[in-house]
Amino acid sequence: MPVDSLERGGWFDAGQERVSMAYGFMIGPAGEFGIDGARWVPLHASIEGWIESVALAYHASNRAEQITTIRGEAVDMLALHDFEPVTEVRGLADTWWRGPDSLVAIYTGEAECFGAPKFRVARIYTDLDNGDRLTAIGPGSLELGRLWGRRRGRSVW
Repeated sequence: MPVDSLERGGWFDAGQERVSMAYGFMIGPAGEFGIDGARWVPLHASIEGWIESVALAYHASNRAEQITTIRGEAVDMLALHDFEPVTEVRGLADTWWRGPDSLVAIYTGEAECFGAPKFRVARIYTDLDNGDRLTAIGPGSLELGRLWGRRRGRSVW
C-alpha cells in the first residue's frame, strides 16, 4: 500500500494483496472502489458496482463464443455507437457496454494510475446469444438476463 494512503482520512485497504502489484485496492471516502499506486483512481462508484463488474466478467467469459482483447491506442477505435452503458457496474475508469449479442469491458484504471495509455485494455465478449438467460440471485445483484434485451445482430469492429 502506498505510504500516504493511510494519511488521508476516510481511506482504507480493500483486502490483502495476494500477488506483488504496483498498486493497492482501496475504498475511497465516498465509498468508491479503486486502485492507489502512482495516484488514486476510482474504478467504480461503489463496492457494489465493482462486485457487479466481477460477476458480469465471470458470466460473459463463460458464455461468450469468442473473447477478443484490444490494448493501448486500439481501444479508441472501438465503435460503441450501437452499445449502451451497463449502469449496474457504476463504472468510472472501468466501464461495461452492452450491445446486440455482445458485451464490452473497457479497463482504463491502470492506465490512468500510471499515466500510461498503453495499459488501457478492452475485452469484447461476442456470440452471447445462445439462449441462456442467467439471473443473479441476491439483493443488489445484476439481473444478467436483462443484458440480452437486443438479441439479434452482430457487432462490427
